[in-house]
Amino acid sequence: MRLSSILSFLGFVLLFAGTYCPLLRPFHLFNWNVYQLNQPYGIALVLVAVIGVISSFLNQYKITRACAWASVILVAVLFIAAIIKVETTFSFIPFRKFDSLLTRQIKFKWGWFVLFAGPFLALAGAINGKPKGFVKPAETV
Repeated sequence: MRLSSILSFLGFVLLFAGTYCPLLRPFHLFNWNVYQLNQPYGIALVLVAVIGVISSFLNQYKITRACAWASVILVAVLFIAAIIKVETTFSFIPFRKFDSLLTRQIKFKWGWFVLFAGPFLALAGAINGKPKGFVKPAETV
C-alpha cells in the first residue's frame, strides 16, 4: 500500500470511530453520538466508511475518491442539521429568553473534530493518490 492509500484508510477508520464519539450533550445529562441523532444517517456514514476502507485497501482510486467526497458532504450536512436542530428545538416556547436559555444548555462536544478529521484525511489521501502513468525507461545502447 502506498502512503496515500494508508492515509485514506486511516481517514475512513477515523470516520467510523467518529460515529461513536459524543457529538451533543443536552442539559449536561448524557451524550449523543450519530446514532442517537439519526440512526439511518449513521448507518449511511458507516456504509460509506466501509466501502472506502475496502476500496482503499484494494487500491480502487476512483471509488476511494468518490467515498471520500461523499463522506465530506455527509458529515457537513449532518453538522448543519445538528445546528438547525439545536436552534429550533425550543422554538415552540413563546418566551425568547427562556428559549435561548434552554438552547444554550445543548453543547457541541469534541466528537465533531474526529468526525470531520476522518473525511478530510481520506480526501487528502484520495486526491493525492492518483496513480502516475508508467514511464518506459530509455533504452541504452
